[in-house]
Amino acid sequence: MSERRSPLPSDGASDERASLPGRGGAEKRRLHEETLRRIEQAAGRVATQSVARMDDELPWFRALPADQRSWVMLVAQAGIASFVEWLRSPDDVLRLTGEVFGTAPRAMARTVTLQHTVELVRETIAVAEEQVPLLATAGDEGALREELLRFSREIAFAAARVYAGAAESRGAWDARLEALVIEGLVRGGGIGAPESQVAALGWRTTGPVTTVAGIAPDQEHAQDILAEVHRLAHRTNYDVIAGVHGGRLIVVLSGIADPLTAARDILPVFADGPVVVGWSTSDVAGATAVTRAVLSGLRAAPAWGGAPRPVSAEALLPERALAGDADARAELLEHVYRPLANAGDVLLETVTAFLEVGGSLEATARALFVHPNTVRYRLRRVGELCGESPTTPRGAYAIHLALTLGRLEASA
Repeated sequence: MSERRSPLPSDGASDERASLPGRGGAEKRRLHEETLRRIEQAAGRVATQSVARMDDELPWFRALPADQRSWVMLVAQAGIASFVEWLRSPDDVLRLTGEVFGTAPRAMARTVTLQHTVELVRETIAVAEEQVPLLATAGDEGALREELLRFSREIAFAAARVYAGAAESRGAWDARLEALVIEGLVRGGGIGAPESQVAALGWRTTGPVTTVAGIAPDQEHAQDILAEVHRLAHRTNYDVIAGVHGGRLIVVLSGIADPLTAARDILPVFADGPVVVGWSTSDVAGATAVTRAVLSGLRAAPAWGGAPRPVSAEALLPERALAGDADARAELLEHVYRPLANAGDVLLETVTAFLEVGGSLEATARALFVHPNTVRYRLRRVGELCGESPTTPRGAYAIHLALTLGRLEASA
């Protein structure tokens, strides 16, 4: 660091000092013109020293790409230039400090956090304070240091405004994109690629993914509802997108271990009534079919008076089929009826007789002229083949409906 320069002889006009009203009612003295000139001339050097100090003191700054480091250099230079203008025109501080951060592209607000920005400002101000004895003419040191501290306060407020504005813009954009993704899933796709959209929303995981739907508590406070959904999901470490659509609250969760467990974790956000959860899929691309089944289940759920809460869309296959869901009818045919029909007449005849006599083993055995243990064995095979146990009420109901649909299909 060079030796301090001796003050130049006064020219009368530039050496004259006047009292100006400062911010907050404080008295502010105008500095010598020579002091201002020295600061202007040293702006580039101070900015370079500030960036060098950041590189020494801040490990995260060293890891930044070259283009982003150049942004920081531009901001530092603009800050020092703005400081000179602050000293010349103290009433113009809000506009000037706003222009400091206007030199960097908006992308910097997403790359360099507010906490990092505070550290950058601190290092720049520290270097500027070290330069005060070299830049100030005789008698200006104290006033220059005081104005530097005031300016640093305004710079901190300006940074807060920049990041607050960026956060508001980002929040509004995220809300629109989130609503667009939900709309696409409800309509069955066709509104952009969901993978790229959820990536833009900052999803950390790629799956498993499921959809949960129920009644929205209050559509007039949809934003509060969605904020609570995000809070509960993040507390359990899920990625989430959610939306209120036609009175229904639709929530898509990623990074789940079990769909029913995930649905129970966010159950408090739903109003009274059925809550339906889908199966898990590997990524958000498969969430369209899951969402379609969940919404179908939500429409059909009132038909099952004793349905649990939450209930899986697969458990509602009979009600969904009766409500006109072609996917549910196809699933009952594919996974219940056809495995039994392909297994031969013995199992199909046994389960048909068992259902027709009201679920009595002995009556079925008498009707088929076999031992009750034989009936038990056949019914157990039926459950293994189709995934539904005919000895439980729900399983018998699903099998009975699947057999009915299968016979109608065969006759057609």
